[in-house]
Amino acid sequence: MQSENPIVSDLVKLANSAAGTLAGMTREARESARERVKEALGGVDFVSREEFETVKLMAARAREENERLSARIAELEARLTQK
Repeated sequence: MQSENPIVSDLVKLANSAAGTLAGMTREARESARERVKEALGGVDFVSREEFETVKLMAARAREENERLSARIAELEARLTQK
């Protein structure tokens, strides 16, 4: 429902314009803050969750293989001492 009153119409236009400006300022402030954080942390290397999980899995597999090989060495050493 539109008003015939030009003052009310102007106030609505002003409110819409202010809301748009505020949204733009918020977006700009967020992007600026993001850039500052990136610059501050520029020298720090971060890894993604996927990379972290991959390396974690690799380490677990290497640990399991190490335990298996240690058991194999102990078995071979035991055979040598029996002879």
